[in-house]
Amino acid sequence: MKKIAIFASGSGSNAENIARYFKNHKYIKVDLILSNRTNAYVLKRAEKLHIPTYVFTKDELYNTHKIKDLLLNNKIDLIVLAGFLLLIPKYLIKAFPNSIINIHPALLPKYGGKGMYGERVHQKILENGDKESGITIHYVNENYDEGSIIHQSKFPVEAGDTIEDIAQKAHELEYKYYPKVIEKLLSGDL
Repeated sequence: MKKIAIFASGSGSNAENIARYFKNHKYIKVDLILSNRTNAYVLKRAEKLHIPTYVFTKDELYNTHKIKDLLLNNKIDLIVLAGFLLLIPKYLIKAFPNSIINIHPALLPKYGGKGMYGERVHQKILENGDKESGITIHYVNENYDEGSIIHQSKFPVEAGDTIEDIAQKAHELEYKYYPKVIEKLLSGDL
């Protein structure tokens, strides 16, 4: 059985989508959901789905090896970031080489980097008059949104689109492709 750990800081809609996708999978399961926020709604979603959770502090992430040890002890094969806003420390990247992925609501390298997430990204797309946007699934390295790209999907940005419209289009692609890319990675098809 291949095991996934999901890191999330917010509402967890992507985490729930991924967990539901793999709920009855033959050889892949979401084994653990981790968050750096005690009030993140993702924890309630995990509880409803009967997935164990672990909440940690920023200090634990950067100054201890508790999280690495937890992941290794649980024999995690892939770490999936789903709305996780902290930079992954080097020691964790080293412990899980090419086994940490993230999703970004734009076509990287556009609109990536520290502080570029959610509505901030969509606002920039509108401000710059982009005619298309999309999602990027990529490996995680020591810098925000700079890891090798695994998958991109596009959608048109139409006249009159709002931040909410762009966000909805991005979410639809995220829900469709993130679980499939995870499945391909864990089955050796990517």
